[in-house]
Amino acid sequence: MARPKANLPDPAAIRALADAQGRLALRVTPGARVEAISLAEGQVAVKVRAKPTDGAANAAVLALLAKALDIAPSRISLLRGESARDKLVRVDF
Repeated sequence: MARPKANLPDPAAIRALADAQGRLALRVTPGARVEAISLAEGQVAVKVRAKPTDGAANAAVLALLAKALDIAPSRISLLRGESARDKLVRVDF
């Protein structure tokens, strides 16, 4: 059975939530049934299938965010929240 395509918002809407330094606040849900990104109250909510084991969920979050922004994953770095649900990433737009 094929996996459903991830639900991704418009890249411009995600970029609008970043501050002047390109920092973006994320609220992550690992182990979700579907992969999705939603925007609410100045924060980006990211759901990924990967479990929070050995950094797999963090890698999945960065990859999904890069896909949503249509940029290379190497242009996104995790600044804070490696083992927390609330994360802060820096995006080089």
